[in-house]
Amino acid sequence: MASERPAHAYLPFFVAALAAAGSLACASPALAGPEVLREGLFGDRPSPGRRSIPPVARYVSQDGDGFVLDRSQPRAYLKFDDSPEVWALHPQPAPRGDVIYKNDLGEPMLRATRLGGLTIFTPERPGGSPAALSGGGPTLRLPAMGPQALLERLAQASAKATRAARRLIPFEADASPASSAVVADAAMVAAEAVVRISRRPDGKGLLARLKKVKLVEGRKPSAVLHGNEMRITVSAADGLAGRPSSDKIMLAAGSR
Repeated sequence: MASERPAHAYLPFFVAALAAAGSLACASPALAGPEVLREGLFGDRPSPGRRSIPPVARYVSQDGDGFVLDRSQPRAYLKFDDSPEVWALHPQPAPRGDVIYKNDLGEPMLRATRLGGLTIFTPERPGGSPAALSGGGPTLRLPAMGPQALLERLAQASAKATRAARRLIPFEADASPASSAVVADAAMVAAEAVVRISRRPDGKGLLARLKKVKLVEGRKPSAVLHGNEMRITVSAADGLAGRPSSDKIMLAAGSR
């Protein structure tokens, strides 16, 4: 890719690290009526005297899983409280006027009904778990990213993957100023995928084939395992939707 553009437009990075730290956040759940949920999900106007929920809101499932749903942008985004990954969702009409939001593998993650019901689908609850409004939430957007911040993110991603695999996994990236934020986010998502693979019974064997993660720019987000290199392509113009999810990276590694 670098040969197709002026060399000064790129910031080549190669980072390998051996330690990093993370943190988890949690919050307490609350409940909301179905009509209020319907207003937030479908944009219906509230009745006099009743407040509509914001387009960005936090929900809690029946099992206690908290997540933020951001519908303030052209694409809907979802983030669980206990994970750094933001999921880009694809809405699809369903029977009875429902809407199903799917990930980049076409798998359902959320279902919203015209009556106001909201159901979240997780690996632990593939059949779905009802969720209720808990309050407001932060807008899910990519932060501005300079060269030094990108270096730090790549180092953190490499460190996280290295700890999970119990051996060095370097992260290499070719990024332009326009793609730095997406590349940094894709690196953290890739590290999350390595962590998830390591927790599988066959994870050690799967990770034995992974020697390096390479991040590049392209027209369409993708993840492909070339020999011992996981190549992740990002589309800078698509923001958070411009990089593959951890599920897609895991599939490329052969773990799904």
